[in-house]
Parts: sequence; C-alpha cells; structure tokens
Amino acid sequence: MEKEVKLLEIVDGETLMDIQFPKSRFCIQSLLPQGVSILGGAPKIGKSWMVLDWSVRIAKGESVWNLPTEKGTVLYLCLEDSLARIQDRLNCITDEVPNNLYVATKSESIETGLIQQIQNFIITHTDITLIVIDTFQMIRNSSSELSYANDYNEIGKLKQYADEMGISILLVHHLRKQGDSDPLNKLSGTTGISGAVDAVFVLDKDKRNESKANLLCTGRDIEQREFQLSFNKENCTWDLINDSLENPVPTMPQEMIDFIEFMKVQKYFKGSNTDLVNEFNYYSNYNLTAKSLKQMMNKFRYELEENGVQFVSHRSNGQRLVEVSYFSDSDSSAVSDEENVGVKTSVPFVPCDPVGEIWADKRKIG
Repeated sequence: MEKEVKLLEIVDGETLMDIQFPKSRFCIQSLLPQGVSILGGAPKIGKSWMVLDWSVRIAKGESVWNLPTEKGTVLYLCLEDSLARIQDRLNCITDEVPNNLYVATKSESIETGLIQQIQNFIITHTDITLIVIDTFQMIRNSSSELSYANDYNEIGKLKQYADEMGISILLVHHLRKQGDSDPLNKLSGTTGISGAVDAVFVLDKDKRNESKANLLCTGRDIEQREFQLSFNKENCTWDLINDSLENPVPTMPQEMIDFIEFMKVQKYFKGSNTDLVNEFNYYSNYNLTAKSLKQMMNKFRYELEENGVQFVSHRSNGQRLVEVSYFSDSDSSAVSDEENVGVKTSVPFVPCDPVGEIWADKRKIG
C-alpha cells in the first residue's frame, strides 16, 4: 500500500504580501537576530571576551557598539572554562554583574539532551533572550563523521528550537588553520554550518599580536557589514573603531513620513489600494502607483505602527480592500465603523487575514 502524501500547503503571492507576520526580534539591533548565529575566530583571539561582554550588556539592556539591545535573561554555557575563570573575566568586564545572567560549565550534547536542558531552564526564565554556547564543538556528536549533512542537521535542531521559542542562540566556533579569501569558508567544518545558521560572524586579525581586529558579519536578516575593533586591555572588551554601515538602523523614506501625516488628518480609510494612493497623492502632491505605495507600507509596517498607523488588507465580496487607522498615544483604541467613517469606538483595531480570520498580535496596540 502506498504511503499517503500530504498536499503542499501553498499561498499565492498576492495573499502572502498581505499577511502580517510578527516582527523579527534582535538581541542586538540590526546585528544579532533571532535564530542561530555563529561566531568564528582563531584560538585565543578574544571570542569568549566578546560574547561575555555581549551577554552582560544584553542582560542589562545596554547598547553594543551604539546598537540597542533587547534586555532579557541570558544563559551562557562556557563549556571550555571554569566558574573561577568566568568570575575573573566578569571582574574585568564590569563592576556590576546582572542577576539575570546565568552561567553553566557543563551540559549535555545535542544528541544526549541539551535542548531538554535548555527547555527546563526556560520554564522558570520565560524572559530569556539569548543563549551563548562556547564552544559549538563541545555539544556536537563526537561519533558523527564530518559531512555537510551532519553539520547542517546539528545546526538545524538548534535552529528549529530557537525559532519555536523566539530566542537567539549564539555558537562560538573555531576557524580553519589555513587561510581563505572568503570569511565563510574559514569556519571549521563543512559549508553545512554556514548554510544552516541565520548569521555568521568572523573575528579575524592580520597579525596575532596586534590589538586590532575585524569582525565580518553576514546573514539572512542582517546587512553585510564589517566592524573595525580594538581590544581594550583595561576592561578586556572590544571597542568600536568603525562600522562599515553608515546608517545601521533603516530609516523611513519621506513618502512614509508624509503618509503618517496624511493618516493623522484622515484618521481612517477603507477602500482599494488605488483609492488609497489617489487620496494620498492628492494630499501630498506625489505621483505614486498603488503598487509602490503598498510595497513601502509593507516594508515599513512596524515603523508605521510605532507612529500610530496600522493597516490590514482583506477581501470583501470578492474585492481586495485595505483598511488603515491612525491613533495617537492617548487613544486606547481605534477602529473602523463602516457607517460612521472616522468615528472611534471601544472595539480595538485588530488585523485580519485575507479570508477573514483574526491574526493574533501579541504586540500592544498603541
């Protein structure tokens, strides 16, 4: 008897563009995303100093190289060090160690129960933001042969868990002894490692005895960038010299700034994308197309929400409509009323999917 094969779960492109997904989380804004990332570097180059400093700052909610962090509990698995050594390092880095930074020097491997150990920890630390594993080699299956499939599979198990929990896992790893012009190829192991993770960081020096180094960064949800760093021997942290990104935090284009002003006046709109762009063009003296306006609205959805503008697309009687509301910080709610356009009611404005089912959004409206 042939095995029954499930049908593919598909979505058309037009519907996909109207689905409102949760905003991607970053431990370090524009740098360390949700999912699994890996930091590679030669032995004794300063990787552990870097991730311990990051851990302390994230636990405190302090910025890293002028980039905001998401404050939360941090679990640091320093599997090649002792608690005494971590104590010494913390004394160098900070005079105020946060109580939401937790340290362990032993753990199971991926195959023998690491994920269950992490799950048990998260049960009592639900605000966890970051897990650092130093080093990746210490949690790997030592009996597995080196292959792309094995590398990808091990990372994949961690990534699936990180995505499910909405947290960041940062792996510390070693580089190959031989050099390579491509930083991604310097990671020890196969390309299955770099292929499976969400972001790759490579800490590299031209000469081992110099204090300056480059941190090369690339990933699915971050822009490729390079930090020029200098190791501060007084507090054993990496100081920023230069960031290759002139504008590390994306800013809204003028059209979206004007769209916010348009909605402050409009308060509420419901109609087709063409109707919306026609009204906006008339108000702002632009000549945008319906497609270009909708693309910008989708791209800067979260920035619009932070400025009081929410929108949702859905079908009604076979017609695709867009519904936009504006509310100020003093408004507890804002919603459409098809018979009383612009009138605010006590019913909260919530996004709906294209077939009318409500999409739950945990972010606070307003």
